[in-house]
Amino acid sequence: MQFDADAAKIKRWREERHWSQEHLAELAGIGVRTVQRIETGEKASGDSLKALAAAFNVDVMALTVDAKTEAEAMIREKNAKATAAMRLGFFIHLASYLFGMIVFAGISLSIGGERYAMLTPTIWWTVGLAGHALALAMVELTARYQQQVGAAD
Repeated sequence: MQFDADAAKIKRWREERHWSQEHLAELAGIGVRTVQRIETGEKASGDSLKALAAAFNVDVMALTVDAKTEAEAMIREKNAKATAAMRLGFFIHLASYLFGMIVFAGISLSIGGERYAMLTPTIWWTVGLAGHALALAMVELTARYQQQVGAAD
């Protein structure tokens, strides 16, 4: 049976102990090529992981990747990227709004007689910006709540 070894952890532990791959292979009683394959992220047999665990004097589970933890980390990263993208979109919208308000003020002042010529577009753009801000606030609050619930588990 093949297992997903935590390649980064195995390599880090080996380097922290100042062991070469050859030394680790000798301590574990496995081939150097096997150590190289495991450190590059290829699947490892149960016997190879047991031998490495004995060499590091740890439990075999300490050398494997927990699929659930890995999936949760990927979901958190994906959600963080989506939230950051939404935040960026809001700030772009806000900058456009500020520029638009300057243009609208210029148009209203240049018309002369009708001071509120751009009032209707200003109101609707403000409503749109407020809606965007509300959506962003809801996403931010939901993300914080999920982090708190996730931290409590």
